[in-house]
Amino acid sequence: MAEAERDADAIQREIEQARVSLASAVDQLAYRTNPKRVSEGVKHAAVEKAQTPVGMAVIGGTGLLVVLLIVRRIRKH
Repeated sequence: MAEAERDADAIQREIEQARVSLASAVDQLAYRTNPKRVSEGVKHAAVEKAQTPVGMAVIGGTGLLVVLLIVRRIRKH
């Protein structure tokens, strides 16, 4: 009978360890997929890339293209 109780106790401990492990995994997933945190990360990465020489060239080229398109549209009317 003591062996059966020990087995039940061992099973109970395993269940508790699995529950704690699962709770930790769920917490990590919630942290990683938090929309506010994800958007902040994307924003930070975009700002870093925009501050590089290549990023500045792309932004400048895009701005010039927009200005040219606006001027073209104004001249057509």
